[in-house]
Amino acid sequence: MPKVLISDKLSPAAIDIFKQRGIEVTVKPGLTPAELREIIGEFDGLAIRSATKVTRELLDVANNLKVIGRAGIGVDNVDVKSATARGVVVMNTPHGNAITTAEHAIGMMFSLARDLPAASASTKAGKWEKNRFMGVELTNKTLGLIGAGNIGSIVADRALGLKMRVIAYDPYLTELRATALGIEKVELDVLLARADFITLHTPLTEQTRNILSRESLAKTKPGVRIVNCARGGLIDEAALYDALVAGHVAGAALDVFDIEPATENKLFTLENVVCTPHLGAATTEAQENVALQVAEQISDFLLTGAVTNAINMASVSAEDAPRLKPYMELCQLLGSFAGQLTEARQGVIERVSFEYEGAAAHLNQRPLTAALLAGLLSPLTEAVNMVNAPVFARDHGIDVSETIHDRDSEYQTLIRISVTTGKQTRTVSGTLFGGAKPRLVEVKGIKVEADFGRHMLYVTNQDKPGFIAKCGAILADASINIATFHLGRSAAGGDAVCLISVDEALSESVLTSIRALPQVMQATALAF
Repeated sequence: MPKVLISDKLSPAAIDIFKQRGIEVTVKPGLTPAELREIIGEFDGLAIRSATKVTRELLDVANNLKVIGRAGIGVDNVDVKSATARGVVVMNTPHGNAITTAEHAIGMMFSLARDLPAASASTKAGKWEKNRFMGVELTNKTLGLIGAGNIGSIVADRALGLKMRVIAYDPYLTELRATALGIEKVELDVLLARADFITLHTPLTEQTRNILSRESLAKTKPGVRIVNCARGGLIDEAALYDALVAGHVAGAALDVFDIEPATENKLFTLENVVCTPHLGAATTEAQENVALQVAEQISDFLLTGAVTNAINMASVSAEDAPRLKPYMELCQLLGSFAGQLTEARQGVIERVSFEYEGAAAHLNQRPLTAALLAGLLSPLTEAVNMVNAPVFARDHGIDVSETIHDRDSEYQTLIRISVTTGKQTRTVSGTLFGGAKPRLVEVKGIKVEADFGRHMLYVTNQDKPGFIAKCGAILADASINIATFHLGRSAAGGDAVCLISVDEALSESVLTSIRALPQVMQATALAF
């Protein structure tokens, strides 16, 4: 039974989901980092919100951890790079609080436009300063979105309903998507010059940090109003303070800050600044939604292998997971077969190409490629899996390519892997027998059909009489029972491939005897 730790406060409904799915769940919010390190090694999954910090030090002792689920969109509190290196899937729930955060941004925009917090405080203080609070309408104003993803697109929809003109800067926004949203895609400098209101809806990365820098703020339209309900660090707070004091920026509404909890900040002293304590996702509905989603996602992954909203690997839907399972098993085995045959004397792996034909050409290839890479690299390095294999390949300069063949295949499905080292290129192909059972069908261009056995002997030899008898005799003398024996050859008298499944692992002395046969060019023990 998989075990999951909930280390932050989550809705009780999330706990019920884990239990209903047959997962053992432990709830311990408020643990110190030391206390969390003491127990994390017991768990397969970790469900968190923003309080728990998943550091490299924690991951170093999380020996069984397979998945981290963040109930919410931001993963700033997770060392994703270290998690990926250790093969841990990191998931978030980007849609659960999207509406709530978008509504908060719209609410902050109204607050700025009509100076509502200050007007409320003044009235409660017994004043009636009707002439002091002169606001502006939102109608016919230009809203500039920095980021037009899940939350930004909802803000755009609401703003259009308020009869605002909406422009957006987002490198990933296509013209087709912009047209569908009813907004105009522009470059950042154009947005800064045209927008009456600017809202930010982008994650905090090295590329987006201080995207509203001192230089950018100077390019904004005089009297602009700025809303940030996304992430602290997107705005240079010192530069924003100066722009607000100078009157170039008419007002700012901030839900997030560089340093949180934000108990002190120079911006708090300004009357034209509205502040809230990171309330973007703070509604009953959002808290419930993200808790339910993270529980479902972690459960699906641990029970079926489905990957939803992963930060560091390809997604596999719960519907696709059962259909992809035999293909991923085939990919893992094919990759492992090729990796075990890639000997150090042949040089390091320079290039790997994967080809998909037949039914495999119509599937989601990203998880299949990850499984092929994991299988290929596992004999060569420890602790590699589908999560970190693509990163390992990239970091080691291995060129990876995919080819999808839209053509009839000799088999109902066919997957081929080609591995190029400094000395040679070797190909291995496989299919699914009966749509479920992995089977080898080609090695080095030689047709040979063989099932994968737990222990196998791979031999390349010259196609000459006597080899089979001599090889069989060596195995018999060592009391090694042969389960299956498969042969293939390029041509009569040419190169041949022999694949033998045996009932136990082969000793080095047995391999030495087989390699000494005059017809043998390579003999390798394989394990699956």
